[in-house]
Amino acid sequence: MTTEDTRKVAELIKGERFAFLTTVAPEGKLTSRPMTLQEVEFDGDLWFFAERGSDWLTHIATSPQVNVGVGSGGTWVSLTGHASVVDDVAKKKELWNSGVEAWLPQGPEDPSAVLIKVDADSAEYWDTPGGRLATAFSFVKAKATGERMEAGESHKVDL
Repeated sequence: MTTEDTRKVAELIKGERFAFLTTVAPEGKLTSRPMTLQEVEFDGDLWFFAERGSDWLTHIATSPQVNVGVGSGGTWVSLTGHASVVDDVAKKKELWNSGVEAWLPQGPEDPSAVLIKVDADSAEYWDTPGGRLATAFSFVKAKATGERMEAGESHKVDL
């Protein structure tokens, strides 16, 4: 893991609010669900809130390897890592916000509210400078000229 790689991934996911968290069900099937990112400053860990009774939490208990997909416009990040269920009241209070309260109105001290911590070990990203507009322009240009569409930056990193 290099500081530069972590900084680049942090830059790409900064400001993103939602992600898809993919887990492996006990029968081996991949399942994804939209989740709200809880920590803006990426340091190698991602945090999500969940309700303790959620069926998919058993996926993490039996197979902690997960994938988190984040992106919009012309930037996409796919992180792999290991997830764990964390029941730390101080951390829940630190990350608590009105968005979480809408889903879990019982508050951060209630034992039914838990955190999911994803310790990322690698990431792959695709970044098209200029976002959607640049991507659309590149597509139109490729169709008009018959040349291959210009690709943005793509890189795999170990975290």
